[in-house]
Amino acid sequence: MTKGTSQKPSLRAVERLSDAETVCPKCYGTGLEITPDGAKRCICRVRLDDADQNKRVKLPRRYDDCHFSNYKPQNPTQTAALRYATTFTMEYPAVDRGIIFMGTVGVGKTHLAVSILKGLTERGFSCLFYEFGALLKEIQDSYNPSTFSSELSVLAPVLNAEVLVLDELGASKPTDWVRDTLGHIINTRYNDKKLTVFTTNYLDIRPNDREETLEDRIGVRTRSRLFEMCKSVEISGPDYRRGKDSRG
Repeated sequence: MTKGTSQKPSLRAVERLSDAETVCPKCYGTGLEITPDGAKRCICRVRLDDADQNKRVKLPRRYDDCHFSNYKPQNPTQTAALRYATTFTMEYPAVDRGIIFMGTVGVGKTHLAVSILKGLTERGFSCLFYEFGALLKEIQDSYNPSTFSSELSVLAPVLNAEVLVLDELGASKPTDWVRDTLGHIINTRYNDKKLTVFTTNYLDIRPNDREETLEDRIGVRTRSRLFEMCKSVEISGPDYRRGKDSRG
């Protein structure tokens, strides 16, 4: 039987074609781009490394573009918060307290916390990001046998990370279980002298009769422990997201 001209290409040939189509046109897959000033890391490799790093620290993709360089202070509290965050990042591990960024929504608390995490990760420190509500949901899901996970496997990285960013502290309904779980995380990290960076929309002073304080949300004992563990950095200002919406 003769071979026809319509014979399908082999799987290996298809793979080679696919690789050729996706190879970077700047470095041709070497990871190095040749410029008039010499060889440098290609942008494709930088982006790949950044993506791997963000995956390791569990950073959601919505924060890919958060850096100190693009945090634009709009008032003295934001300028002071930026200065403190950058100093913290440069001086770590020669610091003895974490940070709790406090303020209303949209003032850049998470932006600064993520920038700290990225800066420390680039310096080789073990960091981890969790939104507090998502962490609680992951712990709850671990009680389901079909998830093939356990509370210990979820909590171990949180307890052991050199620096933990815990976002949206106080956002979850303050049940006894929530407070006990938070207390366990904070006390373990406190006893192990591991630093934590928190963000919260709740303040220590009640803005009005209807608003709750951070102490109302997490309990007296936990808030007292945080005074010892972290420097409170309060940030004020309008919600920048509203500005983005008004700009279309």
